[in-house]
Amino acid sequence: MKLYIIRHGQTDWNVQGRIQGRQDIPLNAAGRSQAQMLAKGMEKRPVTAIYSSPQLRAMETAMALAGNQGVEVIPLPELVEIGYGDWEGRTASDILTKERKLYEEWWQHPATVAPPGGETLNQVDARCKKAWERIKGEIKGDTAVVAHGGTLAHFIVHLLEGQPDAAEIVVGNASITTIEYDPVTGQCSLEGLNDCSHLL
Repeated sequence: MKLYIIRHGQTDWNVQGRIQGRQDIPLNAAGRSQAQMLAKGMEKRPVTAIYSSPQLRAMETAMALAGNQGVEVIPLPELVEIGYGDWEGRTASDILTKERKLYEEWWQHPATVAPPGGETLNQVDARCKKAWERIKGEIKGDTAVVAHGGTLAHFIVHLLEGQPDAAEIVVGNASITTIEYDPVTGQCSLEGLNDCSHLL
């Protein structure tokens, strides 16, 4: 069966380069348009369930898809974006200018070093594992998962058992990554990464 891994549509903070993290930033006009194009692009890919981060930008995207598919959205708290704590709302260049030492320490050791008030990537990986266990236990057919760029990179890596590295995975706004899941063997294989063709 297919897993369609979908990133939320564009927000103003995406455009401004601001770290969103757990902040509940809504889709902007372009993001709402992307969500509608995504829903249309998924019309030939029916799903039996849609799991989404409960954050506003992800839910708005998931609801657009759900409206076309006639499927309810299941909020899954483990799919929230990486928590960047005090760095949320700021740009990387601002943090680097004002907190260079801490930023560099985090950049070099993100698995174990967290931004002030944020979470480590080890904690993110644990959340992704928990999310997949829940989905895997309930899956009945092709399924969509709607969430955030940072979290989804780690979620995809978890599904693919560590290959490639999460740092190598970049998913664009309203993109679709397709993974084939075999419930008999429990194996996942990547069929397509970061498909944005429906946005053209």
